[in-house]
Amino acid sequence: MKLAIIPARGGSRRIPRKNIREFAGSPVIHWSISAALMSGLFDKVVVSTDDEEIAQVARQSGALVPFMRPAQLADDYTPTRQVVNHAIESCEAIWGRFDTVCCVYATAPLLESSDLTAAYHLLENTAHHFVFSAVQFEFPIQRAFKLNAHSEPEMVQPENRFTRSQDLEPMYHDAAQFYWGRRDAFMQGEHMFAKNSQAYVLPANQVRDLDTDEDWQIALALWQAKNSRQRGAA
Repeated sequence: MKLAIIPARGGSRRIPRKNIREFAGSPVIHWSISAALMSGLFDKVVVSTDDEEIAQVARQSGALVPFMRPAQLADDYTPTRQVVNHAIESCEAIWGRFDTVCCVYATAPLLESSDLTAAYHLLENTAHHFVFSAVQFEFPIQRAFKLNAHSEPEMVQPENRFTRSQDLEPMYHDAAQFYWGRRDAFMQGEHMFAKNSQAYVLPANQVRDLDTDEDWQIALALWQAKNSRQRGAA
């Protein structure tokens, strides 16, 4: 069986009530739930939350909330892996063992169900334990610099000061949308960003972290552009 777990605690700090803030006419978590359901992959789509309002919104969007997350797993410092593993254990106590698990973030309104499906097939057709969403850095990080105490720039890799951008190796980062994995790999605490994993690379216009109001507006513009293109193609 395949399980989707959408973590959504109530105490978000940078954007209060972020997981149910309106995005394109619906609570933002609705779009993650919808993508998981539309993929047709999952036997159960479950939201892990400590918040009754989020639980109600999740159910209205079609997800299951068969348990409430304990408070000790809903603070600012609890790693996502602990939340996922708690959800696996709680769901298996109800429905029995799951073979494959996908953690889908609640604030991923640009997530496409087709990418969930393609990444799942990538996991199933390889020996990897995890497949996770990733995106290329838009500017070469080898040219990054930091600011010292006097706001003066200091290059992190000064040896790349004059290297052409096209000669620098592409670098990637976690796109924070979804994490497919084998059940035992999650439960045994295997490290995701390692050789037992594979990155599923998304285009930059499908990725935006929602940490600030500016992020929110940029993501909304990307969502509107994407849906405008889809309507035009239809």
